Amino acid sequence: MERGYLPNASNTAGKKYKHFSVNSYTAKEISPDKKTEFFYTGENVAIIENLVKSFECGYTADSIDKSITILTKITENRASFPDVILVDGSIPVTALSSLHKFLSGNALLAGIPFVIEASGLTEKEFNDLRTISFIDEIVFLDKSANKFLSKVQFIKKIKDSNRQKELQRNLKGSFTIQKEKNYLIKRVFDVCISSIILILLSPLFAIIAIAIKLESKGPVFYIAKRAGRGYKVFNFFKFRTMQVGADKKAEQFIKINNDPCITKVGLFLRNTSLDELPQLINVLMGDMSLVGNRPLPLYEAEALTTDLWAERFMAPAGMTGLWQIKKSGQRHMSVEERINLDIVYANRNNFMYDLWIMANTPTALRQKSDA
Repeated sequence: MERGYLPNASNTAGKKYKHFSVNSYTAKEISPDKKTEFFYTGENVAIIENLVKSFECGYTADSIDKSITILTKITENRASFPDVILVDGSIPVTALSSLHKFLSGNALLAGIPFVIEASGLTEKEFNDLRTISFIDEIVFLDKSANKFLSKVQFIKKIKDSNRQKELQRNLKGSFTIQKEKNYLIKRVFDVCISSIILILLSPLFAIIAIAIKLESKGPVFYIAKRAGRGYKVFNFFKFRTMQVGADKKAEQFIKINNDPCITKVGLFLRNTSLDELPQLINVLMGDMSLVGNRPLPLYEAEALTTDLWAERFMAPAGMTGLWQIKKSGQRHMSVEERINLDIVYANRNNFMYDLWIMANTPTALRQKSDA
């Protein structure tokens, strides 16, 4: 069936309109010009004449099936797309739903305003249309044809804005899901590896504990408060490397060269980083991770509450991390440099990145020993 319209010389001088030869399989375009464009489904000649006055070109079809055929061809050929899909209000709701389903399933057509022309409908028919959520607007072209194009442009802007917000929400949701997935993988890995290492190194733990106790009186472990992910405070474990009470003068976490308060066993533990092994207990408990940011003393964490610095607390505290690798061979690193490394890790935090850091940690430790 051939369906279309030609310009009326009396009121559409200079305009060219698309004329399609339509059947259930093909839609052949005869005239290619386009500026502002409509797509009308219905047989109301008066409505078509009003559209011709407002738009530069357009399509018409007498049924939903024909409309879907033409719109399919438009998308396949990447032809110019209409600014509005206008449907006569007399068409049954089931057919409207069919057209909407087709449009919403096509990314190229989903953003086009879907408008119903309600001239001649009864009050009940009009109210029934108002309950349909997928209809963007209901208009009466016999009363406001001159304002229709500007209204279409306004609806399109709103619809584009809403679709953009929906896309952002979907992206955010995907990002959140990815972060949760990454956290789950990271946590399972931490529990498995820390458990295995603790079991395998339990004889070494016993030897170190005996050596510490034989050299000086006091506890085997040094326990201090640290701040981890989200400023969560936890008890941080290390093997004691200093004389009892020495931490009141200088905290054990701060490694000072030639400090007389450090025990002989403690000096060996520090040089070999064996004093760090009890942090595996923190990893197993979930206070820390194998890879993460530096576990900060509370006084240092309290100073990092601005929006700029607080970003580093998005990641967990770790036994090793980007800071451990980057500081290798460097005796001095500024506070700003350390915090910036923490922020870099917090933003790039993912399981594959953790594996890369763990693979480079042994090299970093050797470089530290040689420095």
